[in-house]
Amino acid sequence: MKNWDEVNLVSEFSEQGVDCYRLEGGNYENEYYVISEAETRKLLNTPEIVGYEVYHCLIPSTAQMMYYFKEQKKVTTANILSILRGALNYPLEESCYREHIRVHDISFLSSERVFEHNEIAGLEIKYSKLTMVPDSTLLIGDIIASGETLIHCLRYVTDFYRSNGAKLRNIIIFTIGGTKGIDLLERLTKEIREFWPDFEGFIAVYYEGIFSTYQDKGVSGINLPDVDFFWKDGIIAPEFRRETLSMRNPLFEKCIIYDGGARRYEIHEHVKEVLEFWEGMLERADRIDMRELLEEKLGYPLPVGYEEWLHYNHYEKLPSVQTEWLYKQELGYIESLKDVTLREIAEQRIHEFKTTLRKYII
Repeated sequence: MKNWDEVNLVSEFSEQGVDCYRLEGGNYENEYYVISEAETRKLLNTPEIVGYEVYHCLIPSTAQMMYYFKEQKKVTTANILSILRGALNYPLEESCYREHIRVHDISFLSSERVFEHNEIAGLEIKYSKLTMVPDSTLLIGDIIASGETLIHCLRYVTDFYRSNGAKLRNIIIFTIGGTKGIDLLERLTKEIREFWPDFEGFIAVYYEGIFSTYQDKGVSGINLPDVDFFWKDGIIAPEFRRETLSMRNPLFEKCIIYDGGARRYEIHEHVKEVLEFWEGMLERADRIDMRELLEEKLGYPLPVGYEEWLHYNHYEKLPSVQTEWLYKQELGYIESLKDVTLREIAEQRIHEFKTTLRKYII
């Protein structure tokens, strides 16, 4: 990623239990925020949360950011684009209602993968109900992993506006997403400004962190490239690091979010995916190097000094009173795992998951 080493997390505000950070540095065209709140921390650390509660966990932080954007005059006339089905997890309409932001219309797109010879050959818009609100802010909620679906839909929408002689003021995206989204949005902003020179750009809000996706199967040998999110080479909200590392097991989950759509609407599929992961970890437990796995999950080689740790995490511009304590906590977490085996963790997670969600296990 362009200038990623120069990017730092800086505090924007802390209100109503929501901690908001923005990215500074990197010469970006757009605005990028990371927000952290108790309910989203719980969601991303707990795959046992399924169904409506997935949506419900995102309301407090989303509503607070809507209030912030309204106060900053970054959203006046709102128009929601729902990219089915992932968008249905994001409470954009409810958050606008709570913060007295009028939603003029809601558009729908269904972008689906097209397969040829069992490989993804492209994307196709299968369903479209677009409504035009000229000079509005387009609001989107979606998971960004590879970002292919998002860019495909955004080009479709901007083409629709252009063909009708209208334009958008700006686009705000709420996402549980990865670093690839930034490169994608930077590129798209330049494209859009070729035909809308006064387009204000994108504002991207990441819940709990800008994660990265595995580029291979990982230390465990069972992660999915370009699908599974983890911390390494990302930028994680300090509050999320603190909460994750206050417990033993969440760091070792397959992915930050698993499949957000299945988790809400095809819960049996989500349960199957989580159990298959932990059963795979149990089967491989004696062959996986625990230290290598821990380094992969934390995102840096061990041992790590304080200054190195700040740089790896892009925390150099955060208050030392915050980072020094978090660093000590992280060292304590690493120390606490010395007498723990991966087999113990896997067995405990399988038991917990089967107990909590037994009604979905056939």
